[in-house]
Amino acid sequence: MRHHQEKTLNMTEGSIWRSLLLFFFPLMAGTFFQMLYNTADTMIVGRYVGTVALSAVGGAAASLMALFVGFFVGLSTGASVLAAQCFGGKKYKELQNAVHTAMALAGVLGTAMAMFSFFMAPLLLTLMRTPADSFSASVLYLRIISIGIVPNMIYNMGAGIFRAVGDSKRPFLFLIFSSVLNIALDLLFVAVFSYGVAGAAIATVISQLLCAALVTAVMMRTEAEYRLSPGKIRFHRPSLRKILRIGIPTAQQSKLYNLSNAFIMSYVNGFGTASVAAWGICNKVDALYWMMTNCLGISITTFTGQNYGAGKMDRVYRGVKESLALCGIFSILIGAILFYAAPVIMPAFTNDPEVIALGITVVRFFARLYSLWICVEVFSGILRGMGDMLAPTLITMIGVCVLRILWCAVMVPRRPDILTVSWSYPVTWTVSSISFIIYFIYRERKLAKG
Repeated sequence: MRHHQEKTLNMTEGSIWRSLLLFFFPLMAGTFFQMLYNTADTMIVGRYVGTVALSAVGGAAASLMALFVGFFVGLSTGASVLAAQCFGGKKYKELQNAVHTAMALAGVLGTAMAMFSFFMAPLLLTLMRTPADSFSASVLYLRIISIGIVPNMIYNMGAGIFRAVGDSKRPFLFLIFSSVLNIALDLLFVAVFSYGVAGAAIATVISQLLCAALVTAVMMRTEAEYRLSPGKIRFHRPSLRKILRIGIPTAQQSKLYNLSNAFIMSYVNGFGTASVAAWGICNKVDALYWMMTNCLGISITTFTGQNYGAGKMDRVYRGVKESLALCGIFSILIGAILFYAAPVIMPAFTNDPEVIALGITVVRFFARLYSLWICVEVFSGILRGMGDMLAPTLITMIGVCVLRILWCAVMVPRRPDILTVSWSYPVTWTVSSISFIIYFIYRERKLAKG
């Protein structure tokens, strides 16, 4: 098998902010197409079918799917880190085991999740108090979209392995192809053939299948160390243990985020179809900010990991300041764009005046307050880069997820309004930011004392 060196980015030397941005922008571009992929269903269904269908596509079904897929994407982080370690250490036999174990995990766990989602759809949507007028459409959408869980997971595993060996170009190209295809099929099935919610779901599944097929085909055809041989796909216990040890904390955090969001969605469902539709659109619009912070967080983790491993702690500490500055600038910029663009963006998704008005209110509410989140993203990224996985998970679990659920349980019954639900976010961002600052200072003082 041919051994070769992939082009990598050394973040232990030179300008810190330049290193962060060089890593950040390609990652952001790829994630943008992922967001475009997810937004197409909502926009096209809202414009061509109506508010009830929009709430089915963007409401509880979408929250549940994010919960399932988010957990597995967290696990795929474990496979990516293990593959990077094996490749960097020239442990090519272990890399092969990691690749085939990762694909086995995608197949087995993906199938289990898909079956659970398909058969439990009515019960799950009932538990989330899905509005009666969109219930049947939500069940249909969730069941069809469940078929795409396995290919979605295969793509994420494959893309993580490509990035681990230094190849970020092909995952980016696969996402472009998948996104463009999904939009074209959405327009064909929904706007031309009038298949409604089912058409949007089928379009997404087809594009996911083809994207997974592309990733698999490239991995099977390559002569590089990460070549995939279908006959070798099975669980290798040492690789599986390492993938789970690294990936489960991230997967748990993702699951907790999505569980709290699903819980919040159940409160929004109680306000009626218009609120559900508006909230669903806001989640798509809001995704622009979370896409940015997530990519910056990954950049910060990578920067910290390289410098912490090289023993350059002074550079890590300077990275804290520059990361906070970059995240702050991006937060203010994107917040301002969304605040002023909200009246233009909302009508692109729906013609319903009530949904548009609610959506503008919620988008502008969040746009003013994004800066409260930056300490959570920066400090959690730095701590993970230093190998501290437990503290970020516990702080976000308690400060973000548990507190958010408590807020809704206590405050929403007293003042049942979509803005009361919305306040659960900035309140928990503030508490979590303060907690991260306190923990980071405590940790560094403890290390300084030896």
